[in-house]
Amino acid sequence: PVRKKSRTFYSAEQLEELEKMFQEDHYPDNEKRREIAAVVGVTPQRIMVWFQNRRAKWRKSEKLRVKGNKKYPTSSA
Repeated sequence: PVRKKSRTFYSAEQLEELEKMFQEDHYPDNEKRREIAAVVGVTPQRIMVWFQNRRAKWRKSEKLRVKGNKKYPTSSA
């Protein structure tokens, strides 16, 4: 039977580092993921999943932001 991976919990310092890297690049390549993993102290696979989830969160917030702007357009007069 295949066992599900246990959830990875990140410290505030790890999250700060991951968020900083996310601001630089939303799609890190394999080499960059390995570098981030070494700094943060988790596996490159966990970094890949974190970035996938973070991009989904980012897309959702962007969608809501755009929707909000359309709902309340600012007058340019």
